[in-house]
Amino acid sequence: MSATDATAGRDERRPHLIFDFGGVLFRWRPAELLARVLPGRIRTGEEAEHWKRQFFQAYQGDWGAFDSGLISAEECRDRIAARTGLSPAEVQAVIEAVPSELAPQQDTVALLRALKAAGHRLFFLSNMPEPYACYLEQHHDFLAWFEDGVFSARVKTGKPGLDIFHLALARFGVAPQEALFIDDHLENIQAAAQLGLPALHFTSAARLSQDLSARGLRLLDGFGPDATGGSN
Repeated sequence: MSATDATAGRDERRPHLIFDFGGVLFRWRPAELLARVLPGRIRTGEEAEHWKRQFFQAYQGDWGAFDSGLISAEECRDRIAARTGLSPAEVQAVIEAVPSELAPQQDTVALLRALKAAGHRLFFLSNMPEPYACYLEQHHDFLAWFEDGVFSARVKTGKPGLDIFHLALARFGVAPQEALFIDDHLENIQAAAQLGLPALHFTSAARLSQDLSARGLRLLDGFGPDATGGSN
C-alpha cells in the first residue's frame, strides 16, 4: 500500500497524536541507570528501587523542579546530595549519565515513522530538563517528524499538573477531544482524563499499535521493529 493509498479518503476526525518521550519513545529505566552508575551503593534490585525513590522522588521534589526548569542541574545536584547523603560527585555522575540512558526505543520509532508516513499529525509533551531536551534535539533527526512539542523545562511546569496540558493544547491549536495522548505513567493518563483528553497507557510499541488500530488509525503496511528512523 502506498502512502497515497493509505491516506486517501481518511477520516478527518481522527485524533492528533501527542507522545510522551521518556519510557515511550526513549528508554527510561531509572533503577537500572542508578545501579549502573552507582555500583558501590547498589547491589540488588531492592536497593536500586530504594535509591530510585530517594533520588527521583517520583519526579516531584528536587528532580521535579529540575524537570520543570525551576532549578539548574547544579542546584539539583546539591539538593539531592544534601537530602540523600550521596556525594555531589555521585549525583553529578547520575545527571551526566542520563543522556546515554535516553536511547531511542526503536520499535516505537518504527511505529512513529509509520504514523507519520500515513499522514497523522504528531506532537509531543514531555517532562524533560533543558540540558536533556537540547541533547535529544541535537542527536535525533526523527524529532523533525513532530509538528510541534512542549518540554516541561521550557514552560516552567510539568505533568501531571494540568497547566502543561492546557499550554500544550493551546500551542498545538487542538481541542482535547480532537487529540489522543500517549504516556507510560498512569498519573499522567488520569490528569489527561480530567481535561477530557483521551489517552492510552503505553506499555509497548506492539500494544500501542494494536490500540491505535482498534481506534481506526491507519498504519502503512510493513510496520515493524526494523522499520526504524535514523538518528545521528
